[in-house]
Amino acid sequence: MIQVLIIEDDPMVAKFNRIYTEKIPGFQVAAEASGVEEGWRALESHSIDLLLLDVYMAGENGIDMLVSLRKKEVPVDVIVVSSANDRTSIERALRYGAADYLIKPFDFDRFKEALVRYKEKTAWMREAPSLEQEALDHFIINRTNKNHKSQPLPKGLTKITFQRIIKQIEHKNGNWFSTGELAEDTGISRVSLRKYLQYLESQEVLLIDASYEGTGRPLRQYKANPERAAFFNDPNEK
Repeated sequence: MIQVLIIEDDPMVAKFNRIYTEKIPGFQVAAEASGVEEGWRALESHSIDLLLLDVYMAGENGIDMLVSLRKKEVPVDVIVVSSANDRTSIERALRYGAADYLIKPFDFDRFKEALVRYKEKTAWMREAPSLEQEALDHFIINRTNKNHKSQPLPKGLTKITFQRIIKQIEHKNGNWFSTGELAEDTGISRVSLRKYLQYLESQEVLLIDASYEGTGRPLRQYKANPERAAFFNDPNEK
């Protein structure tokens, strides 16, 4: 059982994080903390495998805690769960070894994906007697079998529509675009587009930036992930 510590200063968000976590087999919330200082105490008193860590908490910064964890070589993994969507926070978190970065608000499917992928990688690392490159790519770099020619599309997605969307994303030349802009370019409804964009996001083909409008609703923008350029350059799919 993977033991989880939630560090989150919003009680309602912490409650949902607990509910989400305990819905997923193999995970148990061992403790909760409302801030960094309390989080350190929880780490001392509990055997923790995974930390769900917020960034901004009443003057304390979760990324600073992540940096300290790595400097002290504390054997715990971290998934950042935060509304902090600035590139500095994200880059710093990933640079210091965050296993994933979830930007609030997120849905349960994305949360589940992060934890299940973490569980699979952890199980494989514990059981594998040696490291083969293909398996390493799959569990560590997450590149193997993540191109669209090697995987069937999820139910409800069609190849013709998928290719039309990919072509238009290519035409963006690495620039940010919104669902509305892509809908105008492709002639596909926003509702349908979101299904394809969610799939591309799950394949780590798209980078996402979420900002908030005056209504408080998140405005999501996308662009092609340069690290997955091969996905857009497959001559067999043109």
